[in-house]
Amino acid sequence: MDQLLHVFVTVAQKENFTRAAEELHMTQPAVSQYIQTLERNIGTKLLERSNKYVRLNKAGEIVFHHAAEILGIYTRMQCLVDDLMNKASGNIRIGASYTYGEYVLPHIIAYLREKYPLIKPAITIANTKEVEELVMAHQLDIGIVEGEFKNEKLYMEPFAEDKMFIVVSASHHLANQKEIELSELGSEIWIVREMGSGTREATEKMFDKYQFYPSDIMEFGSTQIIKEAVEAGLGITLLSHWTIRKEVSLGTLKVLNINGLPFSRSFSLIKQATPFNTKAAEVFLDVLRSNVVLQKLNSELN
Repeated sequence: MDQLLHVFVTVAQKENFTRAAEELHMTQPAVSQYIQTLERNIGTKLLERSNKYVRLNKAGEIVFHHAAEILGIYTRMQCLVDDLMNKASGNIRIGASYTYGEYVLPHIIAYLREKYPLIKPAITIANTKEVEELVMAHQLDIGIVEGEFKNEKLYMEPFAEDKMFIVVSASHHLANQKEIELSELGSEIWIVREMGSGTREATEKMFDKYQFYPSDIMEFGSTQIIKEAVEAGLGITLLSHWTIRKEVSLGTLKVLNINGLPFSRSFSLIKQATPFNTKAAEVFLDVLRSNVVLQKLNSELN
């Protein structure tokens, strides 16, 4: 059954029998036979076929969702059994929200590959909510998100602190003031991330904590675009110190000295609530918890 599901998922992802056959190193008639067998077993058609594409129908969407989850569980089971006799090696699927994923995780992966070259990481970058959903669906082994949340089906563990600062362009009229009250920023344009983002959640928490609600807010879907907008003088923002290291060192962004800031939050790891992990996952978790890479990066900053 797992081979039937594997072929079906590949066809659904490629939306084409020929491309799926190439991916699976099978003939196209063999792929078609697998799909027909699965459809007979399920008791209904799962795909809409035309000369140009192959797409899931409603029943196919249900089967695809569960097939992807089943294959993820099956792969994990096989890895756990294989690990009984082998050292840390194999694939590990890691997901991270944008701040950690784009600015810290590359350094973690470089360290991991240097110390454990047989581990093959696959990386997915998405916002916090999407990472959580992928871990829930067994499509990621470990997720790294900003902040903390409650989910009874997942294990969550804060493992590092992240400090967040309000930044402005170097030419902003407040850029060189020694001390500023947050209330002075009420008339500024605030540039924030989209809902579902950990950075947006932290910004909202800061607003609530200080009972400060700016009237002019612009929402962007990328930290890089936010930094570019702030550098251009469009507005101000709250960002992790990891995301602004280069711009601050180059002098294109300035950190405001605000009473009560920096605002702190946690980086947290999430995974399935099970004591069983592959050796590759255990090694990666140990690297995260040790904070050895973060300490190295911090020392370079200082």
